[in-house]
Amino acid sequence: MLSKNQLKLVQKLSQKKHRSETGLFVVEGKKSIVEFVEAGYKAEVIYATDTFSASLGQQPLTLVSKEELSKLSTLKHPDEGVAIFRQHKRKGILQEGLILALDNIQDPGNLGTLIRLCDWFGIETLLCSEQTVDCYNPKVVQASMGSLSRVEVHYLSLEGFLATCALPIYVATLQGTNLYTTTFPEDCVIVLGNEANGVSPEVAALANGAITIPRFGKLQQAESLNVAMAGGIIVSQIKGKASEGSQLGM
Repeated sequence: MLSKNQLKLVQKLSQKKHRSETGLFVVEGKKSIVEFVEAGYKAEVIYATDTFSASLGQQPLTLVSKEELSKLSTLKHPDEGVAIFRQHKRKGILQEGLILALDNIQDPGNLGTLIRLCDWFGIETLLCSEQTVDCYNPKVVQASMGSLSRVEVHYLSLEGFLATCALPIYVATLQGTNLYTTTFPEDCVIVLGNEANGVSPEVAALANGAITIPRFGKLQQAESLNVAMAGGIIVSQIKGKASEGSQLGM
């Protein structure tokens, strides 16, 4: 039987203030819940249907009906479970490999997609400015499709970090050099900016270079790309070139 207090806690965790105070966050859907468990996140409680609970072993479980699950879930079609996990303590930032940095990204869907992007391409470090949407926002967690369990997301003063960073820094802009003709070092930082305003002038001033994805349309009238889409194109190009280089060196 689901109590009012249990329901209230799940609802409160939609607020950043309450997530920060408690160190907890919500994960929905059986696939994502299993991935967080397998990644070593501590579950405070997993509200699960009878069929899903059988696969969860020794986790702290509360059985709920589908009707109760629909009250807990924000999804139109709830998927077998809703869980409350404890937030991970982040490791130190390793200044090596390809690092993605986000300057004031506001849309939860964009951040969730960028976290999935990092997971897909093996980017272990994702840096976020302090103004970027919280990675434990339920919409971000949902959009990341479990990838948040495997990607280290760090919130910090982006200007402060970049000012002392030993790696080359490239910002994505509309007026940079052609992405496809740029040669990137193995270790570098790529900065993506706010959906409406791009990279802030303060952050751009710390960059070693600016890159752009050229438009190929005949009319050249498309104003811009979605930031998550742009991030995917940039990272795919960098990783693709690196892969070609490693094969040539074999």
